[in-house]
Amino acid sequence: MMLPPVHEKTELIEVVRITDPLRHDGAEDLVGDDVAIWEAAQVGETLALIGSMPDSELYRCFNPGWGVRLWGPGVPGELTGIHTFDPDSPPALELLQRFRDSAPGPTA
Repeated sequence: MMLPPVHEKTELIEVVRITDPLRHDGAEDLVGDDVAIWEAAQVGETLALIGSMPDSELYRCFNPGWGVRLWGPGVPGELTGIHTFDPDSPPALELLQRFRDSAPGPTA
């Protein structure tokens, strides 16, 4: 999965448990509960997982699902919105487990 060229400068990631089933495709519309702020080593590990997820066809997402917010002027417009990936790939499964581990209570 493509990451913005400035992802190496990312200092934190907001982990969002999406609560709006009719959500839109952009980070500015990502409605949900902030469940964690990942910093330092977690940022590098998470971005490495995201960057290594293989592309795939567009599938329906988990509902409710998970999202991350990466903000900044260095994120080009063509990298905003939905990005496809293979949800059964090892990096995707590892990232999903990290999301689940960061949230209190039952998770889907």
